[in-house]
Amino acid sequence: MKDLSAIRGILFDLDGVLYVGPSIIEGAIDALAEIKQKGYSRRFITNTSTLSSASLHKKLLNLGFDIDEHEIISATRAALIYLQQFVDPSCHLLLSDDVKQDFRQFRQSSKKADFVIVGDIGDAWSYKLLNTVFKELINGAQLIAIHKNRFWQTEDGLQMDIGGFVGALEYASQKQATIIGKPSREFFQSALTDLELSPQQVAIIGDDIDTDIGGGQDAGLTGILVKTGKYRQDYADSSPIIPDLTLPSITELPACLPTLS
Repeated sequence: MKDLSAIRGILFDLDGVLYVGPSIIEGAIDALAEIKQKGYSRRFITNTSTLSSASLHKKLLNLGFDIDEHEIISATRAALIYLQQFVDPSCHLLLSDDVKQDFRQFRQSSKKADFVIVGDIGDAWSYKLLNTVFKELINGAQLIAIHKNRFWQTEDGLQMDIGGFVGALEYASQKQATIIGKPSREFFQSALTDLELSPQQVAIIGDDIDTDIGGGQDAGLTGILVKTGKYRQDYADSSPIIPDLTLPSITELPACLPTLS
């Protein structure tokens, strides 16, 4: 088993590690409490782009998790911070109505935007919308993707995520999207900065071998893969990414971690 004695902080993915949809992963609440009791710093990092920061925190509380809002580092919040470096940018927001509330400070335009921000809009995708965005991009707009995940786990099974739409827009416009969330190294670095720990002192636990484990390892973190959520054995076996540790679920993590003095 991977030696975790150098670890002082844990980054937890949310969807697929702590819960799937409205259902808690069995044992997740007790596991988090035990890890906290052992003295580990923690942050919760997520590419979820369907809920605003406030709504996401409320969901976690309603599920029974004892998590402070400042402990959550979301890709949508990172996108907000990214846009704030520009002077009065106009934005075409392909975001859920709830998440749009976090972006109220920016001018919105669906024709001559400086930035097109792509998140999860569910069934609102269409050829007409893709073509509208394509025209914006070739006319100078920059493409910002909250993330570029391939798929995600729902109560009804795997569902295509926004990565396919982002990829289509990149291919057609010949423009590279700026990826805000995982597996962006900058996103992981923001979490390390918040924890005030080095990469060698932090582990990421997630169900996505590409964004969680691959992204975390690329940033120098220890990658712990769980076999819950979107995890699929055949997909993991065919990946060039090798987790530092693989566990059945988050429930097994506390036993792998020594108590910190």
